[in-house]
Amino acid sequence: MKRSRLAYFFPWVLLLIPLFMWLFWLLTPKKELVIAIIDKTVLNPAGQEHTSLTWILNHYRYTKNAVQSYSVDNDYFGFFPKDSEQFRIKGLERFDEPLLERLSNDADMAYIADEYGIYNNEWYRKSNIAERSGIVYGGLSAQDIEFLSKMKQKRKLIMAEFNTFGSPSASAERYRFEELFSLKWTGWIGRYFDILDTVKNKDIPHWLINGYKAQHNNQWPFKGEGIVFVKEDNTIEILEQGHQLIVPIPEIITERASREKYGLPEKFNYPYWFDIIVADTAMNKVNARFVIHPNAAGRKLLQKNGIPETFPAIQSHQGKDYQFWYFSGDFCDNPITLTSSYFKGIEELKFLFRNRLDKTQRKSFFWTVYQPMVSTILADYYQQYRKVKK
Repeated sequence: MKRSRLAYFFPWVLLLIPLFMWLFWLLTPKKELVIAIIDKTVLNPAGQEHTSLTWILNHYRYTKNAVQSYSVDNDYFGFFPKDSEQFRIKGLERFDEPLLERLSNDADMAYIADEYGIYNNEWYRKSNIAERSGIVYGGLSAQDIEFLSKMKQKRKLIMAEFNTFGSPSASAERYRFEELFSLKWTGWIGRYFDILDTVKNKDIPHWLINGYKAQHNNQWPFKGEGIVFVKEDNTIEILEQGHQLIVPIPEIITERASREKYGLPEKFNYPYWFDIIVADTAMNKVNARFVIHPNAAGRKLLQKNGIPETFPAIQSHQGKDYQFWYFSGDFCDNPITLTSSYFKGIEELKFLFRNRLDKTQRKSFFWTVYQPMVSTILADYYQQYRKVKK
């Protein structure tokens, strides 16, 4: 049987589609938007902790000057890894007041991706990576705070996320951040694990296992999936599906206005690290909330430790005085590559990138939540800020 002409033509069409998508991306006008990105948790040049932001900047053609695109391994302030356990620190700590003033004038906005930092056990090969150790570099610094204060005074957009002002930040800097942006950390962070069995899941840190056992009669009875809660004083509590949880993974429920404005789903699972933040609702709008689903035993455990069942996931202040967003999760840390950012319209094919067999769904989180939300925030700000600069 002879193949039709269409059958011969179809494979060529499939090959041409990516080419046209790349050409359309290449022809998209560049938009200069100077962003001061702070990331102190970069273990390798791939910079996963801020790759999601760089993807959006590259895809929508935001540039750091008239012609140059953002580079994931160079265009940020923080920790810069090198070969043979060497590193370079290029943070704001080296800036005096005049330099901070100049930076706050030059930068159009700021994005704090990760202040957690780098620890000895992660950086030096002789160390046990699963154990806790002393810090090499990290935490919110006095210079970071001074810069953010200046950016706020100049009414420039500030975006921050999980662990910006939690441990290992000093209490003085944490307090200043809380006062500046009208929110407060409870001292608790949490994370979902799809397998709590320490034999099957080698990614559970030893310090977490040892810490829990030390506080709970040397017991680790967990086998299934669940949520780990860690307090600043190293108190550790765990809720497991079927024992303390009705639903194993934290959900984020979005407000209707935010769904309509930012293209967010009504609810979605969040599978990674989060911090439990209290919002000043007189100053900040809560755009979305985390919801934990405990049973009676889980609710008792949460209440005993002062852990709420619901708390802000996304909050913002969008007044004429200043603009601020806080994501109470590690939203910018997703397992994606920059390759797909070079194809215009790729976001319309996001269904191709979802792996429904993956319980953690971190890649899907980027396409379903982070990409539409952050791209909309930046597009709105760019239009507004361009008018101001003119």
